[in-house]
Amino acid sequence: MELTLWTYEGPPHVGAMRIATSMEGVHYVLHAPQGDTYADLLFTMIERRDRRPPVTYTTFQARDLGGDTAEMVKTSVRDAYERFKPQVMLVGESCTAELIQDQPGSLAKGMGIPIPIVSLELPAYSKKENWGASETLYHLVRTLLLPVVPAPNTPRPKRDPHIRPKANILGPTALGFRCRDDIREVIKLLGEIGVDVNVVAPMGATPDDLMRIPDADFNICLYPEIALTTCTWLTRSFAQPVVKIVPIGVGATRDFIAEIGRVADIDVSEALQRSQSDTLGNWDAARVSSASEANASRLPWYSRSVDSTYLTGKRVFIFGDATHALAAARIATEELGFTLVGIGTYSREFAREVREVAKKHGLEAVISDDYLAVEAKVAEAAPELVLGTQMERHIAKRLGIPCAVISAPIHVQDVPARYSPQMGWEGANVIFDSWVHPLMMGLEEHLIGMFREDFEFAEGHMSHLHTAPSQENRRETLSTESVGEAIAIASTGGSNQAVLTPVEVTQELQGITWSADGEAELKKIPFFVRGKIKRNTEKFASDRGLTSITVETLYEAKAAIGK
Repeated sequence: MELTLWTYEGPPHVGAMRIATSMEGVHYVLHAPQGDTYADLLFTMIERRDRRPPVTYTTFQARDLGGDTAEMVKTSVRDAYERFKPQVMLVGESCTAELIQDQPGSLAKGMGIPIPIVSLELPAYSKKENWGASETLYHLVRTLLLPVVPAPNTPRPKRDPHIRPKANILGPTALGFRCRDDIREVIKLLGEIGVDVNVVAPMGATPDDLMRIPDADFNICLYPEIALTTCTWLTRSFAQPVVKIVPIGVGATRDFIAEIGRVADIDVSEALQRSQSDTLGNWDAARVSSASEANASRLPWYSRSVDSTYLTGKRVFIFGDATHALAAARIATEELGFTLVGIGTYSREFAREVREVAKKHGLEAVISDDYLAVEAKVAEAAPELVLGTQMERHIAKRLGIPCAVISAPIHVQDVPARYSPQMGWEGANVIFDSWVHPLMMGLEEHLIGMFREDFEFAEGHMSHLHTAPSQENRRETLSTESVGEAIAIASTGGSNQAVLTPVEVTQELQGITWSADGEAELKKIPFFVRGKIKRNTEKFASDRGLTSITVETLYEAKAAIGK
């Protein structure tokens, strides 16, 4: 372990808290020292929940270590049962309490409490939050359903073709990215193709709901980081098929519908055909409020419209959990025409899948939970748009790059009061707006910079992305020749060698400074290639032993690199 300012994932007991908080009738007793109760804020502050998580802490202190901390566990378990009357109790320990080795789960099971006790052994020093959530859901479902697992090789009864198929939606949790709205969108999508929803879990479910999971004809693994282990066990134990396609984006939503048709043995051709025709932009006033509106996304038409074609080829860097990173890569390259210049994830359990996508695009995947390493890769790739977590939002802000959040970890602004799904047809609409609008504001910033000498632009006329430049900077013009120089210098060195570094930032190459005329000329270059030109010129000067970069050095670098 190492100290860090930010983390993509907390310890595994936070993942267990996410499962407990998502459900009703479940209580979590956590053996933890005083101070580990900070996790409550994640739910009350970020998700604006009106209740604290259903967690009881033993909150032992340093002076208690010389006494019987195991007895504190028993007291906490007994008090939690008597006060909250849960249907199921989870018992585990935080990373600090793990060192004491009190084995709280075993202690609780031996107390004779008349409800199921799920003992959680979550190694805090080798695993993290999503894994902890996955293991907690798996052990909870397995504990409740193990007594009703049929004998091996028992054939699953066939569904009556006159009865609509039923599906379980597994994986949405508290502190997930837009899970609340994704559930609504997926339920609506299933209803349109004739599939009923049996159980949604863990979000909103009770232990009794989990007992009904085997009644469904198949499972939908909506968030693999959370539900894949459970879905695999259900397939093995109850012969329930699993749909693993996540419907994020137009193409993935169509694939999702087609896969459900295959698994449930129903005809979904009409829905697929309708979605194909409804996404071609054939909108008229008579259909605005019609039922077919729900079966379409505007993303394909909008992405081909005149206002969006200038976005074609925009360089995008993607980082987040594996589910959203993989979906974003497909949408960016296949549906919006962006160029993928970087992709990565902190979900090491799904590193193979992310590496395969990266290889397809000729890239090396960034598999890391160190935000500083991710920042270095973003700077190196010099993208025009960053799609990531709340950490990448801060990284992009420092580098002056537009950004949209696509994945947890999130902050309160990523939990909107409005309906804002990521999945299904409406999710594709939300994604288009979320990704394209930052790019359009970036274009506005560039245009204002180009025409700031125009008499119509008074002092202070800049976009919301940056502070207004000084009067001295306003007198600098962006000539056609400067743009040509920018393109010539930036076209060398490969697309992965650029760094978007503000002019004011201290030089990374020690001992090199910019003269006033050299810096003034550099500022005339468009912002989207300025960082790369700056880095290439500094390297040119360093290789030749120069300590000051003048306007002549800038042009010499352009001439040398352009050969």
